[in-house]
Amino acid sequence: MNPTNADVVIAGAGPCGLMLALELGARGIRTLVLDREAGVATAPQANATQARSMEHYRRHGFAQEIRQLGMPGDHPTDLAYFTTYAGHELARHRMPCADDAARCVREQAHIWNAAELPHRVPQSLVEQTLLRKATACAGVDIRFNTEVTGFSEDAEGVTVAARDLSTGEALSLRGTYLFGADGAQSCIRKQAGIRYGGDDAAARDFMGGRMLSIYLEAPEFYSALQVPRAWMYWTFNRRRRALLATVDGRGSFVFQTQLRAGEDAMSEADAAALFLQAVGRDIPVRVTGIASWLAGRALVAERFQEGRVFLGGDAVHLFTPTGGMGYNTAIEDAVNIGWKLAAVIRGQADPALLDSYTAERRPVALRNTQFALKFADSVGLFVPSPAIEEDGPAGEAARARAGAYLARHAQHEFTIPGFTLGARYDHSPVICHDTTPPPPDDPSVYVPSGKPGGRAPHAWLQTGESLFDRFGFEWTLLVLSPRAEAAEHLRSAAASRGLRLSVLTLCDEAVVGDLYDAPAALIRPDQVVGWRGDCASLDEAQSIFDVLTGRAAAD
Repeated sequence: MNPTNADVVIAGAGPCGLMLALELGARGIRTLVLDREAGVATAPQANATQARSMEHYRRHGFAQEIRQLGMPGDHPTDLAYFTTYAGHELARHRMPCADDAARCVREQAHIWNAAELPHRVPQSLVEQTLLRKATACAGVDIRFNTEVTGFSEDAEGVTVAARDLSTGEALSLRGTYLFGADGAQSCIRKQAGIRYGGDDAAARDFMGGRMLSIYLEAPEFYSALQVPRAWMYWTFNRRRRALLATVDGRGSFVFQTQLRAGEDAMSEADAAALFLQAVGRDIPVRVTGIASWLAGRALVAERFQEGRVFLGGDAVHLFTPTGGMGYNTAIEDAVNIGWKLAAVIRGQADPALLDSYTAERRPVALRNTQFALKFADSVGLFVPSPAIEEDGPAGEAARARAGAYLARHAQHEFTIPGFTLGARYDHSPVICHDTTPPPPDDPSVYVPSGKPGGRAPHAWLQTGESLFDRFGFEWTLLVLSPRAEAAEHLRSAAASRGLRLSVLTLCDEAVVGDLYDAPAALIRPDQVVGWRGDCASLDEAQSIFDVLTGRAAAD
């Protein structure tokens, strides 16, 4: 048998592929990443890093570095709605700037229950950071200009066919496992015979059809219009609905609008004209790029794995961007499969653990795409009144109605702790489930719960520290009662399997005890509660780890 080039070969160096390379590299797993492009993205693309992704970046030690990227630290991150940017402001949803995030996440702990708030930053800058972090890991090899063209699997691993686009040389590479993070047109998904299912491009007045992203420079936008600064500016009228996302706070923007009938091929002049129509007056503008895409999609693959081949990110779920969860769901895919692959490769877990990837992540993808679709319905099915731009009583009444609706919509779409923190694995085969009911699942409200299968509830400790900062990088046992017997037995069971278990005793932290509602709780490497209760013997502890590492599912 040919020797492997890596334990895991990853196709695609977008957020999902790079985050998985980082998860594996941090655990000493030999990882090879292949991408057909010359480097990571330079266009801004997604611009919302949600709280859960920021918590994962914090776990790796670079959340603050991410928070320094994008707009200046004192730039507002408000959502503002206008008839046109030079016309009437209809509504504004205020959000904290980056400089205030550390203070606000503590003040709003009753809302967010998080170690981090969301951050507004272009995806391209996040990718550049992930690339640096992954490359710094020993054993991670990232090769650009290398296109994956196919694969073949056998009992010992996967042979990956690729082509060096610089030289034209055909390559044959070997991995124990293959992960496809190669986007919506994934050749790996297609070869595996895995299909998408779901909703595809429902018609709406906005966010339901062919969309155009226009990358532009308009530094006089602020001074010429005297518009109070925001992160995202929306227009709401019968002529040109659009949104304008701030990239750097100095004049770089991404402008997105839905194409009308007859609007097809776009020159830079045409694109500039669309932007100026939304502005409502002439200002200097320079178009730097144009991309088209389809809004209204909620597609999820029928499965996320086939033998030794796994898929994540756009390769298995396509989102309408409302709610900003496409890239963030991809980050969670990588975190979920990363620790599992490492545990199996190290011999710490049964290969059946890997079968839980689809069981855990596919229901979350279905959930998240449907939440995003509801946000698209909320903003896209609400049609502007014909009088919205008129002077006089009819116009004033139309603007008041629209403002009230849009303010409420913004609250529901852009303050979404439940969406980003509330996903659960209630049907996973590698969770020690209990009989307590799950908390309500609402995108705008997060209800923290120690019930196994969900994200570990967060708390600020009496010392001022984040509970998550006290977790180990691998497994963590929270001891929350002085009468708990779990520590000795679970520590011994973990050691017998080569698992790194950190024991954190917090019997005097009443808030933590209340959140977890148990004498002890076992937290997985992805910060998901795997078990809670008490453990009175080594045999019981071994049974708990049998479930959590896939051995029970294999029997």
